[in-house]
Amino acid sequence: MYALIQKNLVEQDKTMIAKIFFYITHPCVFIIFSLVLLHLEATTTNQNIAVGGEENDANGAIKKCSDEERHTLLNFKSHLQDTDGFLSTWRDEEDDCCRWRGVTCNTQTGHVTRLEVGPSGLVGKISHSLLNLTYLNHLDLSHNYLYGTIPTFIGSMTLLRYLNLAGNNLNGTIPRSIGSLTELSFLDLSYLSLYGTIPLELGNLTNLQVLSLGFVGRCRVENIKWLSHLSGLQTLNMDGISLDKANHWVNVISSFRNLSYLSLRGCELSKVMYPYSSFVNSSSSIVFLDLGNNSLNSSMYHWLFSLTSNSLFELDLSYNMLDGIPKYLGNLSNLEVLKLENNSAVIKFPDFLKNLSGCSSLTLAWLYASRSHFTGSLSDDIQNFSSLEFLYLSENQLNGTISEKLWELPMLGIVDVSFNYLRGGISEKIGNSKIFVIDLSRNSLDGVPSTDNISSLSYVEHIDLSSCKLGPRFPKWIQTLKNLTNLDISNTGISDTIPLEFWNMWPSRLHHLNLSSNNISGKVPDLLSSFDDNPVIDLSSNRFYGPIPNFPSTLKSLNLSRNKFFGGISFLCQLVHGYLEFLDLSHNFLAEQLPDCLWHFKELKVLNLGYNNLFGRLPTSIESLFKLEVLYLYNNDFSGELPLSLKNCTSLTSLNLGVNKFSGNVPIWIGENLSGLYVLILRSNNFFGTIPSQLCQLAYLQVLDMSMNNLHGIIPSCLDNLTSMVQEGFSEKQNIQKYSSTKNTTGVVNLAYNGRYVDNAMIKWQGDEREFINNLRLLKSIDLSSNNLTGQIPYELTNLFELLALNLSHNALFGEIPWKIGQMKKLLTLDLSRNNFSGGIPISMSQVTLLSYLDVSFNNLSGRIPSSTQLQSFEPSRYNGNKELCGPPITKICPGDEELEVPPVIGESEGGGNGISELWRWFYIGGVTGFATGFWIACGALLVNNRGRHAFFHFLDSFKDQVYVNVVVFVVKLQRVVRA
Repeated sequence: MYALIQKNLVEQDKTMIAKIFFYITHPCVFIIFSLVLLHLEATTTNQNIAVGGEENDANGAIKKCSDEERHTLLNFKSHLQDTDGFLSTWRDEEDDCCRWRGVTCNTQTGHVTRLEVGPSGLVGKISHSLLNLTYLNHLDLSHNYLYGTIPTFIGSMTLLRYLNLAGNNLNGTIPRSIGSLTELSFLDLSYLSLYGTIPLELGNLTNLQVLSLGFVGRCRVENIKWLSHLSGLQTLNMDGISLDKANHWVNVISSFRNLSYLSLRGCELSKVMYPYSSFVNSSSSIVFLDLGNNSLNSSMYHWLFSLTSNSLFELDLSYNMLDGIPKYLGNLSNLEVLKLENNSAVIKFPDFLKNLSGCSSLTLAWLYASRSHFTGSLSDDIQNFSSLEFLYLSENQLNGTISEKLWELPMLGIVDVSFNYLRGGISEKIGNSKIFVIDLSRNSLDGVPSTDNISSLSYVEHIDLSSCKLGPRFPKWIQTLKNLTNLDISNTGISDTIPLEFWNMWPSRLHHLNLSSNNISGKVPDLLSSFDDNPVIDLSSNRFYGPIPNFPSTLKSLNLSRNKFFGGISFLCQLVHGYLEFLDLSHNFLAEQLPDCLWHFKELKVLNLGYNNLFGRLPTSIESLFKLEVLYLYNNDFSGELPLSLKNCTSLTSLNLGVNKFSGNVPIWIGENLSGLYVLILRSNNFFGTIPSQLCQLAYLQVLDMSMNNLHGIIPSCLDNLTSMVQEGFSEKQNIQKYSSTKNTTGVVNLAYNGRYVDNAMIKWQGDEREFINNLRLLKSIDLSSNNLTGQIPYELTNLFELLALNLSHNALFGEIPWKIGQMKKLLTLDLSRNNFSGGIPISMSQVTLLSYLDVSFNNLSGRIPSSTQLQSFEPSRYNGNKELCGPPITKICPGDEELEVPPVIGESEGGGNGISELWRWFYIGGVTGFATGFWIACGALLVNNRGRHAFFHFLDSFKDQVYVNVVVFVVKLQRVVRA
């Protein structure tokens, strides 16, 4: 893509001087360029010595490194593992260490002055012996695998002017002793695993020009004043360091006269109470400014003004909460790159363009604003941005039509407005542009410009119109685009055949072709000479038929799934160059043995041959698939034992061999060698023997399906070692479009498209088979049903707290259901039917409140079904075949339920405890209160009237018997309702 961009700029009459200025003035490139020059200088010096250009002193003696420094370096090496052989020249028999790789000596004295061994794959701790290199002024150990803490003795190496420890596994805190290195002009501690407060002693490094603490770990700044002493800073990177207590940090930054590069990404700037004081110096020299991922809102524009000037070249405000931009940004006369990706506040795009329509509109070349909340239309104001070269507005909420003025911009090379709500036809003015990459996918655009206009798109190399409306006829205008290398017209409603000449339009040029998810029919001819090297071809989900044609031997990705291809797959043996990474031939009518020519496919990551009629044994050449992550052979006729060679495929994360005729014991090497598996499906085969306990070693396993085989023996008690089913969280191993087209960190479309794939599996779920695709990684399931397993359910199984589905049905298991099964609170489906379980249903099962499917039918269970909202909600048939079960929801009444029961005494619960149900509590409170009130009213009246007193007690004697019977019957009925 980088080469494409360069080519585009050249073809748009960009002069070489302008391009050089563009790259040299970019601060990142400037820093890297400077470091490269320093490295080349050191390498040249070292090589001059190594090739025989030794320096002599005044007396003609050759100056070599001293024995002490040579032994020091050997001691340093002895503490390290040299995994890449970088230090292979460091040998005891080589007496001049100035010849060693990464070592630079003073040509006059022979003393070691520079040590540059990064990145070089070194593993170990930093040796204390470095202190003996007393003349060392340059130390680069970056991007290795060094661990431990940053040693405090580094503070004693006071001649150091350059120190780079970035990109290692160092932890702990930043030692205060680094503040003693007052000669330092370059310090890089980024990408470590440190914590704690940034020491104030760093303020002593007054000669620093470059300070990089980006993503140094969980560090924070308590007081920003130490930074104000580093007045010579040119580059400052503090990404990821919390500055939430750094009041007046804007004033400190504004005081640096030479600062050109400032990156404060993810520094919690929105939490700073007082980012600036009343007076802020606004004479900024910053060229590159990154304030992304700080949750800033538009109130930040008050202090941003002091950090911006006409020097500003690139501004990154992505991952914030901005609802617009101020007009003063539109007046910056050198702003060329503006980033606003992933902005969470709504911005009206027409207003955004108007606020930028000052000097910036004449210089802005790159606008990145993908995945934000831009609304409105792509208005005519876009015509003011005459320097615009790259426009990325994908995944916003733009609507309306695309302004025709867009296609008239003279410098525009890449347009990506995919995944919006744009509608209408594709403007005919697109034919007047000189665009190289057009991505209008996932919009509601329909139609195409006339043939005359589209034929003038001679510059277009990449066009993506996926999910637009092009059909039903095949768009023949595509054949006029002579320079195409990438074409995606997937899911565009095409229901037609393809002209035969289409396949030969771009001989040895086309790199990526995607015609998937249409209704295209016909045969596909041989395509041996139609594609460039490492092509990516996706013809899936159409109606292509016939034998699979021949493809280029350098094929990188091929998806022919969900078509009507038939015959064999011997074409695989012609792909001898071994570049193939992705192959999906599933859902066709292929019928042949898998050819034994897989030796070449050392780069293959996905092999999907499911839903065909392939047969025979797996070839031994499968052992060459070292990088294979997905092997999907579901629903074929493969047979025989699994070859031992399959254990070499140690990168496997998903192994699906279900619905075949494989036989033999379940191999123990699956658990021993395939440690990265998160999906293992062996269902509906002819495996026999016991379940190997080695499967318990699969810590990432989330889906285990060994149902419908001939397995016997007990369920291994070690299943609680399946860590992913015990701990919260879901697999990160699922291949979700892992090989789809992506964008690199700069937002440029990555043309190395590798096909689309999402792990999927057919799982028996709640009695029915269901296909899990995008949600497969969320599933945690064990299915051992329809085997001959015996013994009890191991109590350890109840430790799988995160398990969602458990199916042990159709076996010969016996004993009681574990009483702790209630702690599996995440269970959604539980099937224990058709076994020999006895005893009662554990009361704890009433705690599994998420249970939506339960089947315990046809066992020997007995006793009352525990009361809970869930257990009484299932159909009675889920409890059938258990003669001794009773209570709702089945009709059998438990013993004692038909007898009248005296209400329990106050203070006693049904189970004999001390608790009182809320219902009875209020019943007694109301009864006692009413009785007391009525009693004293009645007594007062009876004491006065003798005749009334005799009549009342006569009535009471006859009434109390009737009331007693009615009340007792009512209470019994009420208890039954409460229990249900």
